[in-house]
Amino acid sequence: MIELTLEQQQLMDRADAFIRQCYQELARDEVEIERRIAEVMQQIIRTGAYEHTTEELTHGARLAWRNSNRCIGRLFWQSLAVLDARDAETAETAVEAIFEHMAYATNDGRVRPAITIFAQENKQSHGRNLRIWNHQLVRYAGYEQPDGSVVGDPHSVPFTRVCESLGWRGKGTPFDVLPLVIGAGDETPSFYEIPDELALQVPLTHPTEERFASLGLQWYAVPFISDMALEIGGIRYPAAPFNGWYMGTEIGARNLSDASRYNMLRPIAELFGYDMTTNTSLWKDRALVELNAAVLHSYKRAGVSIVDHHTAAEQFGRFEQQEHAAGRTITGRWSWLIPPMSPSATPIWHRGFDNTEREPRFSYQPKPYSD
Repeated sequence: MIELTLEQQQLMDRADAFIRQCYQELARDEVEIERRIAEVMQQIIRTGAYEHTTEELTHGARLAWRNSNRCIGRLFWQSLAVLDARDAETAETAVEAIFEHMAYATNDGRVRPAITIFAQENKQSHGRNLRIWNHQLVRYAGYEQPDGSVVGDPHSVPFTRVCESLGWRGKGTPFDVLPLVIGAGDETPSFYEIPDELALQVPLTHPTEERFASLGLQWYAVPFISDMALEIGGIRYPAAPFNGWYMGTEIGARNLSDASRYNMLRPIAELFGYDMTTNTSLWKDRALVELNAAVLHSYKRAGVSIVDHHTAAEQFGRFEQQEHAAGRTITGRWSWLIPPMSPSATPIWHRGFDNTEREPRFSYQPKPYSD
């Protein structure tokens, strides 16, 4: 009789649950399901792990999006393009795959949801698993000044220091695109400049106020999240960058307006001539609306995919209807699903959600560097 370790038994349980869900949703018969489960169990007994088929990997990644409690855009989970890069063994081949992903997803502004999945975690590799060090594939540098102020994105200050320690030097502007950094375990990582054509930028203008352009604001076209792990049936993929498209408030009501980020509400209020001597003038609210109007206007003018928060909330309602029709319950994290501007004007505000985390899923993992 084979004696299993606790870790093997736990992996078997998670693998069994995933294979059954995956194959049932793909309308496979019970004979095929049981045959595949038996194969997976034998792999786990022999090696302590198992490998997903391309079909399992694809559906598993899509399920991870469908299960993403913090995402309002889950209506489109079935459209996710899954790019299999599990055979990439070096940083150079990984970079090539990432650049191919960026080109595919950016698509001249007509953004396509995509994920590139690199090799699964190998616990026998002594920490040499591939990791992408960037929070997002495209992100702006943050340069801390002697007086404590920051040129660029304050969120990026620690990672900018990492890039500089590797030999990278930016131009020192508020919108320098950071390089791609890839490493494995304790090895010194390598950095790679991202070609301009793969980091599409959108200069911000306003639909009615021409002077808005003088602020010199811009943002990048595609949010490529690159520091989360993908977990499917007990198998963990520590490098699996993915993207959708932006909801306007992510840029206008957070990235460019948060006091801990670009903090642009006061300059915008000054531009529009709002009374900033009292909170009762609602100058922050009015500046926030104009900034968000500029973001939506600029992306649409540039032909870059974006969605406003009211439409996104309506789309989430359609996602709920589809899930209920399929006999599935909805999970979600309310504090993330409500948009950061006018949340009470969306139906999500008046709801409650079960925040249970389901697998397959995207999960946070420790940074490979210290702040």
